[in-house]
Amino acid sequence: MNDPTARLLVVDDDAELRTLIADFLSGSGYEVTSAANAVEMDEALAQETYDLIVLDLMMPGEDGLSVLRRLRGGGGPAIIMLSAMGEDTDRIVGLEVGADDYLAKPCNPRELLARVRALLRRRAELPATGSGAKVRRFGVWALDIVQRRITRTGTAPVQLTDAEFRTLTAFLDRPQRVLTRDQLIEHAKGLSSDVFDRAIDVTISRLRKKLAPEDPIRTVRNEGYMFMQKVEG
Repeated sequence: MNDPTARLLVVDDDAELRTLIADFLSGSGYEVTSAANAVEMDEALAQETYDLIVLDLMMPGEDGLSVLRRLRGGGGPAIIMLSAMGEDTDRIVGLEVGADDYLAKPCNPRELLARVRALLRRRAELPATGSGAKVRRFGVWALDIVQRRITRTGTAPVQLTDAEFRTLTAFLDRPQRVLTRDQLIEHAKGLSSDVFDRAIDVTISRLRKKLAPEDPIRTVRNEGYMFMQKVEG
């Protein structure tokens, strides 16, 4: 069942496709607004708070990657990127910048709907920590599992994307143990998503940059990754 409060924003310069996507998602129970470009998107965001944005990569004026960088600077809504360029390299760039999911155009509206539902559901869930703690600590870092951000002692909080948050949670649930890519993929995206090994490598690379210089993640050759620090909470 859809969250009746979920608000979606569809940003695409293709008027026909934009209308098709917006109408389909609206007909599926969501409150949907559409925008033809980054300027209209900014106007919509100034007036309303959105839970998820369906964002086109190639747009006149400010393109989707630039928009994504801006939005990811302060956290914000979940983002599914759409692109007519379906190559793995394009997916990787989008994921590196901070997209939560990626679909090649033209996409099946039902598949997009499934991705939207899965992403909203994952963002609404809190990880099972056993202790019920809302803050988990490791080294000089603290993870706020409600706000989905990490804070280094003495510095400002750093927002995590959905994939980064769920991947870090997988490590914190199983510290000092080798986790395979398959295990991390399942935890980070769920079984219904089209995720490939390179995507989890990209997510972990982003996490390492945010956790630098005290990066606690180690690569275990031919096996996967290990989180080296002890975890509290």
